[in-house]
Amino acid sequence: MTSMRSPHKDAYEMILEAIDTGTYKPGSRLVESELAERFGVSRTPIREALQRLETQSLLSRDGRSLIVASLDHGQLSELYVVRGALEGLAARLAARHSTPEELAVLRHMLEADRALVGDPNAMSRANRRFHKQIHLASHNRFLVQQLDLVHRSMALLASTSIAVAGRPTDTMVEHERIVQAIEAGDGDAADLALREHISQAFTIRLRLDAEAVQAGR
Repeated sequence: MTSMRSPHKDAYEMILEAIDTGTYKPGSRLVESELAERFGVSRTPIREALQRLETQSLLSRDGRSLIVASLDHGQLSELYVVRGALEGLAARLAARHSTPEELAVLRHMLEADRALVGDPNAMSRANRRFHKQIHLASHNRFLVQQLDLVHRSMALLASTSIAVAGRPTDTMVEHERIVQAIEAGDGDAADLALREHISQAFTIRLRLDAEAVQAGR
């Protein structure tokens, strides 16, 4: 097996990224020896990383084995409620505290992302970068930390809502509304626009899950 070790990432970050990119999907079994070989590190940091991921509920026990956790309907609903509230707050604070340079970065991201509408995977990665920039523009370190935890849990979703037909275009419209509100310094509008953006993603997520259940019958 080819080593995927990066000198800039520890075992925890490499496993988390593999979950986030779908290399390991919900239900995938994680084995210390296989992970150590894959990432080119010893088993001790792998073991420590797995323990940390289990503590964060990103992994669960299946007998004596650890598997990538999955979210049931209730957990998914709870996650999106928290995400909507925290993301809305981040947008509100960004409208109040973002610097001209941060606004320019957001606007540049928005314009660059328009070229990615036909590539759902690239669009999904760009969407995460866009949201992260808003988190940072809030200038609230504790909020950023909590949103990082929320977005780690988002890695447990087996697919991205952006892959749904028409969603990339709608996402760009919603992102434009968010950026305009932040640029205008309108915290109320920025909060509402981002909450509505998350609400739309949640509605699509529920539909995807319902279709997956139907397909499995």
